[in-house]
This record gives sequence, C-alpha cells and structure tokens, in this order.
Amino acid sequence: MKSLYDGQVVRLTLDAPKGNVLDSEMMSELQSALEGLRDQKEVKLVQFIGAGNHFSYGASVREHTRDKASGMLKQFHQLFYTLIDLAIPTAALVSGQCLGGGFELALMCNFLFLDRSARLGQPEINLGVFAPPASLILPMKIGQSKADDLLLTGRVITADEAVEMGLVTNLFDDKKSMLTEVDTWVEKHILPKSASSLKFAVKAARQEFNKTLQKQLHNLEKFYLDELMSTHDANEGIESFLKRREPKWENR
Repeated sequence: MKSLYDGQVVRLTLDAPKGNVLDSEMMSELQSALEGLRDQKEVKLVQFIGAGNHFSYGASVREHTRDKASGMLKQFHQLFYTLIDLAIPTAALVSGQCLGGGFELALMCNFLFLDRSARLGQPEINLGVFAPPASLILPMKIGQSKADDLLLTGRVITADEAVEMGLVTNLFDDKKSMLTEVDTWVEKHILPKSASSLKFAVKAARQEFNKTLQKQLHNLEKFYLDELMSTHDANEGIESFLKRREPKWENR
C-alpha cells in the first residue's frame, strides 16, 4: 500500500508472480489494507494497479475446485462488501491482462483507466463456471446485451472495445502516460473535494448498484456453490484447466 498526496490517495498494488493472480494470500492482504482505511478520514480515493505489465490474470483457478470454492468465493466477495461499506471512491489503473476476478475488481471501481495494452474479459464460461460479481455489475454498467456478449462468450476485448462499451473513464497510450495523466486528473477532480462529502456522493450515486450487489451477490454465491459445482462439467472445466488438457463436456 502506497500513500499519496499526504494520505488523500491510497494505491494498492496487485503484486504476485505469474500475472498478479488473486489468490487467498493476496485477497487477505487486500482485505487487511481496506479494513485499515476505515479510520483514515482523509482518504479521498483508493487506486488499484497491477505490478509489471499486467493488472491481474484473475482469481486462482486452483482455489476454484469444489473443496475450495466456498472459501474462495466468500473471501473474494467480502472485498466487494467492504468497498461498499467504505464508500471511498475507487479507481482501477489497468495495463495488460485484466481477466476474471481481476476484471471484476476493476469493474467494481468508480473509475476505470486503461492504457492501450489492456485486454479485458470474463473467461469463466470457458472453464464451465460463471462470474458472480460480473454477472451483476456488467448489466448495470453496460446493459444486458453487451453484458451477455462478455459473460456468455468469454471473449477478451481490447481497450478500444471497452471504450466503445462505455466502461472506460480515460484511455492512454501506455502505462507511463496513464500514471502521469491520472495524477493530473486526481489533482483536478478529486483532491479539491471533501473526503466525507465524496463518501456521501458515492453512497447516493450507487444506491441501487449497492443494493443489488448486497442482495444478489450472496444468492449467486449460493447458486454457484450448491448448483453449479454439483455438475460434472463445472468440475471438469476446472480440472482440465489445471491439467492443461481440453475439457470433455458431458453437458450435465
């Protein structure tokens, strides 16, 4: 965690080998960092960024197996509930791969900044599963048709496509220029404002958004664990990925 502008901006960096995968350890560290912000009244913006060339390849597939899925989902979804409770404005600064759970974390943010290397997607369906937070957030942000496109095909989109879909706050040529220009944006649009008033504004602007997540994310989590993970193909998809082979679907 890096404190900027005398503590008015906090930057959390996803930093782990092989694509900044959101595994249990990283999620625990993020949760701890977010909890630590509860008493920091001066914080006006929380930024998420990936170390190196990529934002995040997503949540750990090894932790999606039937015996681990419950713990993984509860831990991951708690990050979303905590962000709702904090009501501090959030921004994702995305370069390179931003997939699965990484994309969901970026989607949760109020502001999404990309550079042209960004590639975004929800490939869960290719593993025989689905993405609970994105299944709720994408329809609210870009409409049902565009959300269906991403959620049901699992395709990965370019930064330009993300702009066309209406997901992006600003697009930059590269990571270096993104960091520089986001600083300018923060200085102009965030720092002059009251931290407490920004929290009220976030709660007001996201009233329906937050209500939907708080009510429905738990339901989708239960649907995922109780029904999806009882199917052959969901388990086959995860197992085949881990064993680096093509899945053998039985459609059941």
